[in-house]
Amino acid sequence: MEKYAVSVAQIGENPSPITRSQWKRSRIELTGKSVRNYHHDVSPLLMQSYSEIGAFRHTYHIDGLPCKTHITSVYSFSFSLINVTTIGYSSDTSSNRLMGVSALEFDTKGIYLASGTRTGCLTVHDFESLYCQSNESVLRPQEDEGKHLLHISLSNCIDVVRWNPTNQDEVACSSLCNDEVRIFDIGYISSEPTEILRKRPTVTVHGGSARKGLSDIAFLDDNSSRVLASDACGAISIWDRRASHLPQTGLATNANSSLTSIQLNGDQCVYGASKSGFIYIWDLRGGRSSAAFQSHNKAQSNILPKEIQSIDINPSCPYQLGFHLDDGWSGVLDMHNFQVTHIHCPPPPWLDETDDEIPIFSSRKPSWLPKDSIYAVGSSSKNGIHLLDFYPHTSSPCHVDHDELENAQGSSQRKQNKFVPLSERVTACTTHPLNGTIVAGTLGASLLMISQKHISYKNEDDVDAAES
Repeated sequence: MEKYAVSVAQIGENPSPITRSQWKRSRIELTGKSVRNYHHDVSPLLMQSYSEIGAFRHTYHIDGLPCKTHITSVYSFSFSLINVTTIGYSSDTSSNRLMGVSALEFDTKGIYLASGTRTGCLTVHDFESLYCQSNESVLRPQEDEGKHLLHISLSNCIDVVRWNPTNQDEVACSSLCNDEVRIFDIGYISSEPTEILRKRPTVTVHGGSARKGLSDIAFLDDNSSRVLASDACGAISIWDRRASHLPQTGLATNANSSLTSIQLNGDQCVYGASKSGFIYIWDLRGGRSSAAFQSHNKAQSNILPKEIQSIDINPSCPYQLGFHLDDGWSGVLDMHNFQVTHIHCPPPPWLDETDDEIPIFSSRKPSWLPKDSIYAVGSSSKNGIHLLDFYPHTSSPCHVDHDELENAQGSSQRKQNKFVPLSERVTACTTHPLNGTIVAGTLGASLLMISQKHISYKNEDDVDAAES
């Protein structure tokens, strides 16, 4: 027993403290408080838990007949291969735009899921019903159409869908093919919008009409009557729905480059991403009309600008602005110092061990997970999504100042990105705001549900009784 005894210090001497490594998990269970980096330490376990648990084809009908997306999705994948190999790819051709899911978004509570396709189908799903059916996806490969809250076919393609945060019954959509924001109320079973907001017609110096199209929509949180929409001319129109269906004011850039995505930082600032690779910032409280982000870091300024397809504010770290480029790169812009702090370059297609032709489509829309600063991005070369660790610290494997040897010390989990293989090519992602379930839209117009696998536990007595 002597080897288990602890020697007592002599009177007048300070006993040397006994140093032991802290048990983080037990400490959280006892105190109810987590250390700052705890969620990041266990994030590899979270990434490993994600897999495809359900797939729903867009085999829907309208008035007993297959909808446009149903018909097009059957031929979209094979047509894209023919177009790439024989005709040649052009991002402006209508054939490439008529493929797959173009927009997805959950409402703020995660009750409803809105999806839009490039053939013009707007569908609103009940997420709980969709999630429950994912457990039966092996036996039921398509969603129950009777549980749709809304399924209509519009005359134009849909490039963006947005929920009104102050009225969760309203969903808005717009297209790069026209200058309208159509607002639908899911409380009314109608194929007609309850309201249409139109952009003011503009005329060029040569007398012709300017380029059409609205690329993104945003609602101000403090007032459901104000709506913003970016266009192909580098401007943002602002409507007050109480006053008119035409915009009352707008925001402009110094360039004539198309804006591809906009984001609101509360009700103070508007971020706009452009096709020329710039991010513009407007302060709605007044002051300068706009400011364009340009890095002052010499190393970063040497990077050639690329088209920015999407920008998103990190819900768990509001000063992180995630962006995705047309070449497949993703990263984070720190809005405190206007520097790119994280970057991810996907593996080139020629590294894949496959000889299949890669279908090319116009854009991909990523999504942040509600916690842990994880960015879900559809792969540009394979069927699957990348879960990127964009934690705001040099311990992130995507941080530009990451030191792998230094951060490997004292960490039980090696932090790295995760690729989740899926059954189809992903075009858009959205994440449930509460439980982190990812829903991905695909090139074949399907919806893929990505989450933790369903595990059922049954009582042995019940199993024996069922067998008898």
